[in-house]
Amino acid sequence: MTSSHLLISNLTKDWIETMERWQLQLFWIPAVIITFAIFIANPILLVCIFMSPALRRETRYLLVANTLVADIIFLILNLVTLIGNAVRAEIPWFVCQLSTALLVTASSCAIITVTLMVIDTFTAVRWPLQYHNLLSPARTSSILGVVWLLCAIYPFTLMMTMMKDEIPNNKVTMCLTLLSFGFFKVKNMGDIEMYFFVAGVICTFLIFYCYIRLYMVTRTQGIWHSRFSRARVTVLVHGVLLLLYFAPGLVFALEIYIFQEKNMSQDLRVWISTVNANVFMLLPRAFAPCLYGLRYREIYQSLALLLHRHRRSRESTVS
Repeated sequence: MTSSHLLISNLTKDWIETMERWQLQLFWIPAVIITFAIFIANPILLVCIFMSPALRRETRYLLVANTLVADIIFLILNLVTLIGNAVRAEIPWFVCQLSTALLVTASSCAIITVTLMVIDTFTAVRWPLQYHNLLSPARTSSILGVVWLLCAIYPFTLMMTMMKDEIPNNKVTMCLTLLSFGFFKVKNMGDIEMYFFVAGVICTFLIFYCYIRLYMVTRTQGIWHSRFSRARVTVLVHGVLLLLYFAPGLVFALEIYIFQEKNMSQDLRVWISTVNANVFMLLPRAFAPCLYGLRYREIYQSLALLLHRHRRSRESTVS
C-alpha cells in the first residue's frame, strides 16, 4: 500500500469512527426527505417552463431553469454518494474524485446562475429598450454553456492532475467532498481556498454593484416607498436565496482550513462537515422552487394550467 493509499484509508477510517460515535448518520434522514421533495418540485417547474413557448423565450426563466437543472444534478450525485456511504459500499477512489468534481461543478454553476439573475434584472431595468437584444434566448443559452464549462475547468483539472501523478486503484468506504479536496490540498495540488475566495469575491462584487446601481437608477420612481413593494420583495427574495447559496461555500472553505489544522478536534471537523453537507447545502435547493419558481406569476399560471389539464384528463378517464 502506497503512502497516498494509506493516508486515504486512515482519513476515511477516522471519519467513520467519529460519525458512529456521535450517531451523525441521523442527519442523513432529513437530507433524503428534502432531496426527494426537491425531486418532485424541480422537474414540475422545469416542465412548466419548457412546455410554454413564451417562458422559453424569456431570459430570466432560462436562468431559473438552469439553476433548477444544476440543483437536480447536484442532488442526484449527493444522494448516490450518501447512499453509498450509508451502506459502506467500497467506491473506487477515481469514482469518488469524479463525483466530487461533478458536485463542485453543479454547485458552482447554480451560484453563478443566481448571480446572473441579478445581472439580468439590472440589465432589464438599466437598458429596457436594448435588453432583448443584449440578452436574447440564444445568447443566454450560449452564456450558460460557457458558465458550465468554466465551472468544470478547475475541479476537473485538479482531478486529472492527481490521476496523472498516480493511478489510485484502491477503494474507499466513505466518499466525501471534504476528504477529496482535503487530500488535494495535502498533496499541494492547488490553492483551493483561493479559488473559492476569488470566485466568491467576484460574485459578491457583481451583486452589490448591480443592486446599488439599481437603487440609484430607480430611487426617484417611487417603487421603493411602500414597505411591501414588489421591488423590496424582489431584493429580499434575491438576498435570502443568495445568502443560502453562498453560506455553504463559505462554510466549506472553513472546513478545508480546519482540515489542515492539526490542532483542531476531529469531532469538530466531522460535525461541521456533516451539518454543512446535509443541512446548509440543501436549504437553498429546497427554497429555490418557492422563492424563485412559484413567485413568478407566469410560472405559477403555467403550473395551474398544467394541474388543470391533468385534473380534466383524470376526470375524462374516470367518466
